[in-house]
Amino acid sequence: MEGGFDLIKFIHPEAIPYAILVVAGALLLNRIVASSLDALGERLTERRLQLKNIAAVSRFVVLVLATVVVVGTVFRLSEQVLLTIGGTAAVAIGFAFKDLLASLMAGIILLFDRPFQVGDRVSFAGEYGEVLEIGLRTVRIATLDDNLISIPNNRFLSDVVSSANAGALDQMCVFRFWIGCNEDFDRAKGIVFEACAASRYVYLEKPITIALREGPVPDGAERFAIQITAKAYVLDGRYETPFGTDVTERVLRAFRTEGIRTAGQIEWGPPGSGPAPEAEQAS
Repeated sequence: MEGGFDLIKFIHPEAIPYAILVVAGALLLNRIVASSLDALGERLTERRLQLKNIAAVSRFVVLVLATVVVVGTVFRLSEQVLLTIGGTAAVAIGFAFKDLLASLMAGIILLFDRPFQVGDRVSFAGEYGEVLEIGLRTVRIATLDDNLISIPNNRFLSDVVSSANAGALDQMCVFRFWIGCNEDFDRAKGIVFEACAASRYVYLEKPITIALREGPVPDGAERFAIQITAKAYVLDGRYETPFGTDVTERVLRAFRTEGIRTAGQIEWGPPGSGPAPEAEQAS
């Protein structure tokens, strides 16, 4: 109990209301800045990802400054205080909050080392989606089926993470179609190319490539087919799924018109996945 009173005497009670106002003001300021930059990013589409990253950095700066102000106002930071706090209490707090501190430091490293940025499409631990926020403790990712996933920051320092667009708006998408071995593959190849080039979502400043190979259909059945792989860029990563849907619809309609039979398999998903209703991406 005596130690408790020793600690209390180093606190300015009259400064606590001011500290609460500082914390509330910092949280409100972060919300205003984030919403303002998001709204500006919707108007200046080509700057959307840069504005998201400015919001992420400003969030860290505001919270760190607020912490410094609160600690400097509430506590009498004399040498005696530092020695008192730096003893057993500091060790206990260190053990209690080691994971939180590790995630905080990892978040700072992620912001400046930039293996990915806010707005990037990333694959991590079997999950794929858009990075919404790099927070003090976690990275929040919105998957393509609209789930919000929170991953501790420090996990990104030791595990492999893949960024689909690496800070750019445009992003490569890969589409695979299988046709029968006896079908007109030259015409099928042209159809797939035209479907990509004609889409409203395609980014034509980067090339569209088509590749052919013959092999087994990846559906468990022992049958061979011709695989047509198209690589094209979507103009904005947020249109990844509409782009994949548009290209697939165009190809299937044209195959039906031309009498080209598919091998019952269409694939557009993240690298290494099986058939899935998402567009495959690559950095």
